[in-house]
This record gives sequence, C-alpha cells and structure tokens, in this order.
Amino acid sequence: MAEKKAEAPKEEAKAKAEAPKPAADSSGISAALVKELRAASGAGMMDCKKALTECNGDIEEAKDYLKKKGLASADKKAGRIAAEGSVCSYIHAGSKLGVLVEVNCETDFVARGEKFQELVNDMAMQIAACPSVSVVAVEDVSQEMLEKERAIEMEKEDLQSKPENIRGQIVQGRLDKIAKEMALLEQPFVKDTSKTVAEVIKASIAEIGENIQIRRFERFNLGEGIAKREEDFAAEVEAQSKAMQAKAAEKKEEAPKEDEKKDEPAAPKVEVSAKLVKELRAASGAGMMDCKKALAENNNDLEAAKDYLKKKGLASADKKAGRIAAEGAIASYIHAGSRLGVLVEVNCETDFVARGDKFKELVSDMAMQIAACPQIEVVAVEDVSQAMLDREKAIEMEKEDLQSKPEAMREKIVEGRLGKIAKEMALLEQAFIKDTSKTVAEVIKASIAEIGENIQIRRFERFVLGEGIEKKQEDFAAEVAAQTGGKA
Repeated sequence: MAEKKAEAPKEEAKAKAEAPKPAADSSGISAALVKELRAASGAGMMDCKKALTECNGDIEEAKDYLKKKGLASADKKAGRIAAEGSVCSYIHAGSKLGVLVEVNCETDFVARGEKFQELVNDMAMQIAACPSVSVVAVEDVSQEMLEKERAIEMEKEDLQSKPENIRGQIVQGRLDKIAKEMALLEQPFVKDTSKTVAEVIKASIAEIGENIQIRRFERFNLGEGIAKREEDFAAEVEAQSKAMQAKAAEKKEEAPKEDEKKDEPAAPKVEVSAKLVKELRAASGAGMMDCKKALAENNNDLEAAKDYLKKKGLASADKKAGRIAAEGAIASYIHAGSRLGVLVEVNCETDFVARGDKFKELVSDMAMQIAACPQIEVVAVEDVSQAMLDREKAIEMEKEDLQSKPEAMREKIVEGRLGKIAKEMALLEQAFIKDTSKTVAEVIKASIAEIGENIQIRRFERFVLGEGIEKKQEDFAAEVAAQTGGKA
C-alpha cells in the first residue's frame, strides 16, 4: 500500500509530461520572432504566427512554409485577368539607353500602391541591364527563329560524329539556352541574383494578393543599326577643290555683269533700327546679323524679312538633312496616372549638340507630341505599310459612293483618301502641339536651320495601359452557381 502511494506522485509527473503542449501563443512564439519573420518574408502577421506555430518556432522552416503557401496561392492567382497596372520608363544617364515597360495587375488600387510601383520600376531597370532580352517569356520566342537556329546547330562540325538521337538532344539543349537568354523572366534579378525575374514576380503575387504580369517592353539603344559614315578625306578634298573651281568659273562669268551694274545708280542704303532687329530675332530665332540683313533686303518689312529668313534657313536645312545623324538622345514621357507612356529616339550629328538645351527641349516636345497623337503609327508617310494601303485601296474602290464615277476619277478620289489615311498615321504630318500653325516636319526643319545639324526622329513606341486586353465580364449568377455546385 505504501509502495502504491509512493508511485502516485511519479504517475502524476509522467502524465503532466505527456500532456498536450500548450497553444502557440503561450509556447514561446515571441512577438520579436513574428516581427523577424515578417521582415524576412513580407507576409502578414497572423500568417507568420501560424507558420512559426506549425514549425515549432524554427524561423528557417517557417520561411519555407510561407514560401510554399505563398507560391501555391500565387499560381492560383496567375490565372486571373490583369488589365490594370502601370506604364513605366527608365532613361539611363546620358540618354543613350531607354526602356518602356507595361506591367499589369488586377485593380487600380494595387496599381497605385508603393510595392507595385517599386516592382514596375525594378522591371524597367532590369530590362535596361539585360541587352540580350527581346521577349517576356520563353514561349514568346519566335518558333521560326528557333527552327533556323536548329538547322545551323545540326550542321556544326562538333556534332557530326555524334549519333542522330544524341545530336537532337544536344541541339535542343542549345536552343533552350538561346531561348532563356532572350526571355526576361529567366534572367537573374538585378537586386538579388539568387532569384530569377519570374520568381520575383511570383513572390510579389503572393505578397500583394493579385495576378501580376509583365505584358510588354521596348528597349532603345541610341544609334543602334545606323551605319556611321566612314570618312574618305582624299575624296572629300577632291570634291571640295572641284566645287571651288566651279565657283571661281561662275564668278568670272558674273564679272561683266558687275561692271554693268557699276554704271547704274547705287540703291539707297536702308537704315535698320535695333528695335526692329530685336523683334525679328525674337520671332525667328535667327542671328542678329542675319536679321539685320533680312530687314535691309526687304526695306524693313518685318513679315517679308521673316519669309526671307525662313527660305534661307530651310534651304540650308534641306542641305543638312542628307547628312548622317547617329548621335542624339532617347527620351520618355509618362502621362499622369502612368496609363500612357512614350519612348522616342531623336538623332543629330554630334554629341555636343545632343547635350544642348535646344536639342533636349525638341526631344521632350516630340515625346509629348507622340503621347498627344493616338492615331500615329509611323514617323513619315513613306513608312506606312504598302500592304495596308493596298487593302484600303481595294475597300475604297468598292464603296457605293464611287460606283457611279468614271474609272479614272475613282482612282484619283481613292488616291486622295489613301493619302489622307497615310498622313493621319505619320508623326511628321501632325500639327505641332505647341503651335498648331506648323507641322512636326516644319518644326524639325526649323530646328535643323537653327541648330546647324541634321536632325531625325528615328523611331518611337507608344504604350496605352491594357489596350487589347479583354476585360472579364462578370456573371455573378453563374459564379455563385459554380461555387455552390448548382446551376445558373
């Protein structure tokens, strides 16, 4: 009996030891540990607390737990339609490299949040840092290009001694590597090279709680593809010598005419006031001596002097327009709300001019001009697709309002309509937003005359947020029925 009494305390102690463990919040999961996990994972407080409870306070296991849980929910969200978001740009120092990117999410509320905006900016910098990328995902790589690469790889000498089936496997591996190098999502993330861009996007989906997609991007390198002029000084000197000889011959022929003019009474000298010169300079942007000469030639008629300078300036601009322009700047314009973005490359001849205020202002104006013109698709009329114009011509020729007209007249009317369509699509033909009395082409020509170098708008890209994405039409009755297993 005494032995049984002695064993009783031991049984009670054993029962206490084997009793279920207390709940997590009373078992040593401290607020500091929850805070640390939140900082490391970006997950919510309750999720962190639950993860630590499930993993008995092991923070590394809890991170893996959250990662698995987060990525599973991210995969589920990745199927949802994302038509909101942001258009963002990145211009590298020196304006020689520019990026425009559209990243989509599901709601405008998330699009305006700091985390999403930071992600979009990171993606723009990522694209700038990856010269090899040309598509978003591996699936976007051109199949035609891969087939060409396959044919080249199959003929390479290092594979000729391999069996046919082994060659196929090796080539497929090489093609997969090429495709990955071209795909943005496969690149190491610039801020943390232990992750790929795809993993960063997936983690953001888990953290933010909405589907996120990098939809498209454009990357401009200044002057890429432009063949810079190779100087041949011997040929240039010879050409200049011939030009000088021709000019000397012209002067000899003009000499007798000059003698005849001497006999004529001299034209009265026109007095030009400094005030008038100042007014003409302000109106035309020309040099002081050019303005004075223009006024003297036109008897102080300000309007006639403007026309004189314009003709003089544009004549020299036409001459300069034939010179190679491989320097310049890349600029962007993002409209308020980040729903519209523009990337443009404008070229000039020298880096000195490219760094000047006048050229920079012109480039900024062109970016804003493109943003303000939703119908434009090309720089000049000559760039409009001939195939598109041929299709339009076929449609126009069949229109009822032309069927009663003679064939020759129908052709002329249709040509006029096609010309109008082409002009509406061309940037250079648009009215300049800062002065609608001029076209963009006239503004560029005036800038050539003023700056003294050839200037060309080379290319541009214009993104409107969500354009072309089919937004989901909600059918709440069907949705409720699907969730409850009933019929709509």
